[in-house]
Amino acid sequence: MSPGKGDAVTLEIGGREVRVSSPGKIVFPDAGLTKLDIVEYYLTVADGALRGAADRPMVLKRFVKGIDKEAFFQKRVPENHPDWIRTATLQYASGTSAEETVIQDAAGLAWVVNLGCLDLNPHPVRAGDLDHPDELRIDLDPMPGVDWSQIVDVAFVARDVLDDLGLVGWPKTSGSRGIHILIRIHPHWDYKDVRLAAQTFAREVENRAPGLATAHWWKEERGESVFVDFNQNAKDRTVASAYSVRPRPDARVSTPLSWDELRVRRPEEFTVRTVPARFAEIGDPHAGIDDAPGSLEALLALAKDLGPAERAPRAADGSGRRQSTMPLIEIARARTKDEALAALETWKARHPGVVAQLSPADILVDGMRGSSSLWYRIRVNLQHVAEPDRPGQEPLEVDYDPWAGRTDPRA
Repeated sequence: MSPGKGDAVTLEIGGREVRVSSPGKIVFPDAGLTKLDIVEYYLTVADGALRGAADRPMVLKRFVKGIDKEAFFQKRVPENHPDWIRTATLQYASGTSAEETVIQDAAGLAWVVNLGCLDLNPHPVRAGDLDHPDELRIDLDPMPGVDWSQIVDVAFVARDVLDDLGLVGWPKTSGSRGIHILIRIHPHWDYKDVRLAAQTFAREVENRAPGLATAHWWKEERGESVFVDFNQNAKDRTVASAYSVRPRPDARVSTPLSWDELRVRRPEEFTVRTVPARFAEIGDPHAGIDDAPGSLEALLALAKDLGPAERAPRAADGSGRRQSTMPLIEIARARTKDEALAALETWKARHPGVVAQLSPADILVDGMRGSSSLWYRIRVNLQHVAEPDRPGQEPLEVDYDPWAGRTDPRA
């Protein structure tokens, strides 16, 4: 099939017609996968993918220029969407609102992939009740230097905490380096309470596995540990759902696992080429997730017992900004990750003596959400560098302003 821009195929899916433009366009060069291959993958695993994404408003994360370029985030449903694509209007914490896409069936999956979406990013609410999440999401996010076995160890500590609270967790690979644990809950609590419950859960995991896990929100304070990311439950956040294809060269998939599999399988095993056969053979390990909703009452009671989480000190300049307890310097703010990492290498070349004293977790690479896409910030934590050897803050190697030209950054 030719990858020419003028080519298109029309698929009939469940009685609906979905046009796929440029079906032969190569999306994953290393894996040799085309746009149509990605559509067909999602149709093969549709039952599982819809279990995580159907009936939920979603942010469209569109890779229109390929996986080696930054995606852009589209909250609002495209104006020319088919009449069988539902929508829901979300009110954001910033005060803005957006009429977002809600898919319901396999045709919807094919339609969003045709727009350039690879992973699916639904909110933790159903379209019928946008204020009360029915899913608590735990993202076990490893810091640099942390290996898979430590992430798995933390996952089992998390399961013990869930067991003690009467909750059921459903693990999946994140499709990158981490593990997601999904917990269905009754939609009785608002976002504020759900986030508090998630933060309390993270603190309890840290209490049971000090050194292995951390609930510290500020990256420079985590060390070589697994961050139990509770802030994925904030109102504006989304997480790649089950069976999502991630923008990695091997076309890796965020794959549901059973708890028994977690210690013996590895994330790199699960790709667009391997997951369909697994799905056909064993089905979806998360097939029962909607049958086990739980209550947050025990977590919210634990929140009262633990008391308020420790807050970082504020700067003395009257700005109200947080003041880090660590000796941080900023290296770059860049439009793309490649630009940011190139800037880091330039800085390293000037400071070889400093670099020799850094641990992997001292290099802080942050993907920051801009108006419609990510930008990247790189900082260095000098905590392990002898004080006489610590360089001061220098002009940034790259100084990108993601808000340049915008009168209102929230718009």
